[in-house]
Amino acid sequence: MLADKSVNEHSFQVDLRGLVDLLSHHLYSSPRVYLRELLQNAVDAVTARRRADPSAPTAIRITVDEAGLRVDDPGVGLTEADVHRFLATIGRSSKRDDLEGARREFLGQFGIGLLACFTVAERIRVVTRSAADPQAPPVEWAATSDGTYSVRRLEPDERPAPGTSVFLTPRPGAERWFAPDLVVELARDFGSLLPYEVTVDGGGHTVRTTDSPAVWDRSYDSPAARRAALLAYGERVLGFRALDVVELDIELAGIRGAAYILPQPANPSAGGRHRVYLKGMLLGDATTGLLPDWAFFTRCLVDTDTLRPTASREGLFEDETLGAVREALGGRLRDWLTGLAAQEPHRLAAFLAVHSLGVKSLARHDLALFKIMLPYLEFESTDGTVTLAEFARRHPVIRFTTSVDDFRQVASIAAAQGVGVLNGGYAYDAELFALLPAVAPDVVVEELDTEVVTAALDPVDQADELALAGFLATARGALDPLGCDVILRSFLPASVSALYLESRATRGERTRAETAAEADGVWAEILGALKSEAPRARLVLNHRSPVVRRLAGVRDRALLVTTIEALYGQALLMTHRPLRPADVALVNRAFDDLLGWASRSATELDGRERLDRPERLDGLDEGEETK
Repeated sequence: MLADKSVNEHSFQVDLRGLVDLLSHHLYSSPRVYLRELLQNAVDAVTARRRADPSAPTAIRITVDEAGLRVDDPGVGLTEADVHRFLATIGRSSKRDDLEGARREFLGQFGIGLLACFTVAERIRVVTRSAADPQAPPVEWAATSDGTYSVRRLEPDERPAPGTSVFLTPRPGAERWFAPDLVVELARDFGSLLPYEVTVDGGGHTVRTTDSPAVWDRSYDSPAARRAALLAYGERVLGFRALDVVELDIELAGIRGAAYILPQPANPSAGGRHRVYLKGMLLGDATTGLLPDWAFFTRCLVDTDTLRPTASREGLFEDETLGAVREALGGRLRDWLTGLAAQEPHRLAAFLAVHSLGVKSLARHDLALFKIMLPYLEFESTDGTVTLAEFARRHPVIRFTTSVDDFRQVASIAAAQGVGVLNGGYAYDAELFALLPAVAPDVVVEELDTEVVTAALDPVDQADELALAGFLATARGALDPLGCDVILRSFLPASVSALYLESRATRGERTRAETAAEADGVWAEILGALKSEAPRARLVLNHRSPVVRRLAGVRDRALLVTTIEALYGQALLMTHRPLRPADVALVNRAFDDLLGWASRSATELDGRERLDRPERLDGLDEGEETK
């Protein structure tokens, strides 16, 4: 018989609606976590009981039927005092900070995790009996989403064995979360690595959703079989066939698992997103912060017992422990790369063919690895795509540009003159070039200067240059308003008529001047004070070019200025840099004028031909004209 209701049953009213709103919109990313919270409570309860009684049962059963969902666990259970303590503490708070604090304090117990079920349930009923206090009666806690709940003592025969049963009644509109197939999917997704058996009964079937021990904790006949099993598991869980797999067994950091190398280039800015389990329970499949930023080519599957979850249990809390784990995992990946370089260069080559950017990023901060990678990392140069070690053997002085445009501007000319230049315009390359003397002391590294390129070009015989003095004077007068000098040199290839050279200092001063011209007030004064005596840009005319030689013989000054402007525009376009409005106007004008000259010349030539051969034109029959 039950005792008097006034003694055995208590009813309460709290603002659970505010809590449900916080849980739904601020703490959890999706209602699907309700099942994870139920599983976590059950697992923690079983673990707590097993500490006191190693022979205690462990099987957790989920049942889905028309009435809703039920979770049964043979765990430690709760006393009436436990129920009041946990629910009263949480029920009085509707502030997010208090909620997150409570979530950490009562993690995995009869607390926020249970209330998370209100995101999908209209009513929650819990029947529990404590294993720690066998004399305590079983207790029922029942709550509805309107904020009322009651606590009632039960007769011993209503719950004979220790443990807890949770019953959920779906709320209208949330019935899909109780479909048997979806419940199986959620239970398998969240709890496949749990240490205790979990089964789902529903739809006429019983399905086991746990698959422990994890693939990395199993024994295999050979290293090859182990590697194949890890790769197959990663493909099944992550959805891609990894280029390679790195085992992550770091006992001191409490980490077990594997890092999977992406089969295609990754976006460094996207960051790594990993599938992380905490003691077998999935925290999230897009967890960030686990690896160093440079390891963006990796996706991890790991289980940990040392890292602290966030309040929502969907991410990792940033603290000293996570920092230490991140460093340890980064060290493991560095060791893996070093091992490949020493023992399996073919696998390293396959990796670098896809992920050289990630290794370059790492090498900036790890000189030892940089030295190891020197024979393998490739860079764009005037000698083609080469390694730094190979390039250094050919060129005692290594020169590099800091932008792709600068490299394109001088690459063909420098190569023809035997000047070696590296393209430092891609991510991390210029930084590595600057670090090269630290790992190869005999190598001299310099940033390429336009004077170096100019010095490599052959000077023109004094008599030849004197003969072109008038032409050069006209060219200098035409380009002086654009801040560009004109010089004459002889260089290969002869097909390049003119080369435009401009240093970074020149570009910086030009940008300052253009900005100052458009500014006013204090900003204009500041820009004016920053004026520098940067060298002017240069248009280098090629004396070997047949075009330049023919232009020197043009006597029509207007035509000569137009062709000089056209050469300037062509040289600018070869740099692949954006053109200034003044440059665009000049190029358009020059080519329009050239088309005009060509059109007039063609018309005059056509007229002369008609006057010279009128009888021929008039006497052609149809067949001859066709010829």
